[in-house]
Amino acid sequence: MNKFGVLGILLIIFSFFSCSTDYKILESVESIGLTADNSIKVIGETITFTVTTNSGEIITEDATILVNNIPIDGNTFTTTEIGTYTVQAKYYSVLSEPISVRFHDGSEINFVKRVLIEDYTGTWCGNCPRVSHAIELARAQSEFIVPVGIHRSSSNPADAAYDPYNFDSSALEAVLNMSGYPKALLNRMTRWQPLEQNNITQVINLTQGDNPKLGLSMSNQVTSTNITLDVNIKFSQDFENLKLVVYVLENGLIYDQVNYTTFYGGLPYIHDFEHEHVLKSCLTPIFGEPIASEETKVGNTYTKSFSIAIPSNIANSNNIEFVAFVTGADNKAINVRKANRNENQEFEEF
Repeated sequence: MNKFGVLGILLIIFSFFSCSTDYKILESVESIGLTADNSIKVIGETITFTVTTNSGEIITEDATILVNNIPIDGNTFTTTEIGTYTVQAKYYSVLSEPISVRFHDGSEINFVKRVLIEDYTGTWCGNCPRVSHAIELARAQSEFIVPVGIHRSSSNPADAAYDPYNFDSSALEAVLNMSGYPKALLNRMTRWQPLEQNNITQVINLTQGDNPKLGLSMSNQVTSTNITLDVNIKFSQDFENLKLVVYVLENGLIYDQVNYTTFYGGLPYIHDFEHEHVLKSCLTPIFGEPIASEETKVGNTYTKSFSIAIPSNIANSNNIEFVAFVTGADNKAINVRKANRNENQEFEEF
């Protein structure tokens, strides 16, 4: 056999093994589907597409994505132009059903709406358990309620009105101009009408209605000695004259509670009462830290960062929680959110 015959045989053997290794018979693809990770985005954000066959196989890398009939590179799309776009996928000669995606300036975002309850209370205050009970009733009806226990009056153990959790809110109470305890304020400036347990709908109604058009999220890290906290505020309309208030609270505090009510067994003293959501520190001025107007525009996200030592009056850092809320020029809270220890939140948009 001459050298050309040997070479021919080698080429045939090589071709056989090469084809058996690299060649893949394509399965029949009758139809393909196109999905997007989000159908609505703010301009400048990215939408990612996925293409699958009728059998569920992902073929995104082998398909072509067309936006308004124009092929794009890869499977992601963003734009600076407000509008609705028609998107299709093509795999050889097979086209998907078209889908629509929309880009807007941020004004179409809505956020979960919550109500703030600031409960001015005291361990010495016999009528105060009625508000604690009413808060429990309200929270049983809605998860969108954020309570804060502001304990008053004296920090001197020799006083009859001694409270070990006393927090000086006198400047705030002077603006409220409401004497006596208990008193509970909704969204900071609206009195929860006594008897509070008979007016639960007043609270629930404040979680309904017009969207506040701003949302909050928090990310925090708590060690045995320090707190790092980021408070993020996202806007879906333009605002002016906003302020941010940030609280550090503590849960699970056990201390006897004077009781003149029929709640909690109707005993005159509730021994080992568990005090929850107790205000221990305000990281901003009590009336709020101003947010510059250039930060409070539609589509923008404002972040305020804190890095502090754990307040000395915190008994157990494992029981820390945070509450942040934004107020307007009238000092009313527009929206509020709480975060547990070491929680990293996303904005709750819809």
